[in-house]
Amino acid sequence: MTPEKLEEKTEEKKHVKPIVDEALHKGFGITIDEMTRDISEKLERSPLLRFDIDTRVPFKKAKKEFIKRYLQKLLETNYGNVSEAAKVADVDRRSVHRVVKSGKIAVGKIRKDMPRAYDVKHIAISSIIEDVLGNYKTVIHPTKLNEMYRNISDVSREILDAMPEKQLTLKEAEEEFEKEFIRKVLEEYNGNVTRAAKKIKLRYETLLRKVKRYGLG
Repeated sequence: MTPEKLEEKTEEKKHVKPIVDEALHKGFGITIDEMTRDISEKLERSPLLRFDIDTRVPFKKAKKEFIKRYLQKLLETNYGNVSEAAKVADVDRRSVHRVVKSGKIAVGKIRKDMPRAYDVKHIAISSIIEDVLGNYKTVIHPTKLNEMYRNISDVSREILDAMPEKQLTLKEAEEEFEKEFIRKVLEEYNGNVTRAAKKIKLRYETLLRKVKRYGLG
């Protein structure tokens, strides 16, 4: 990562956490440092970047599916405009068209439905908050937890309205996916790269290189 990128990410972190903290306090009536951090870390990458990591799926297949989902989100936030989605992803239009064709993304339906970019991001942020809340079921009283779930939509809007625009290129999104996928499979095998590589059907040397690249070793 270049010094400029590192500085940019540091600045984003400074802005996102206070926004999340204020929104949670206003919408939920409480703030939990760990919860704020969990949500902030996910939003710092991009609201559209949501991982459903399943290490039972081979790495390459999982990555291909992730790319499809991410480009679909970009298309939805750009009203099905392939050129605009390609510009944000920092790839050529042909690359997007290939994924659209192979992944059977219904661009025509996206254009017909014309989802508002705001709504797509709002849903994405709501999903992130809902996922994180699920990790605190055992520490928050059920009555309070139900109240928090009911207020997720309002909290999401508070965050979205205050948060600076953030969209990752496809390469950046892929790197975030790889990092999370590899981190999870390594946790499952207590850092054993050989067993992890076998599990996700990736060459040992390839996985080891990625582990070192992302500082996961």
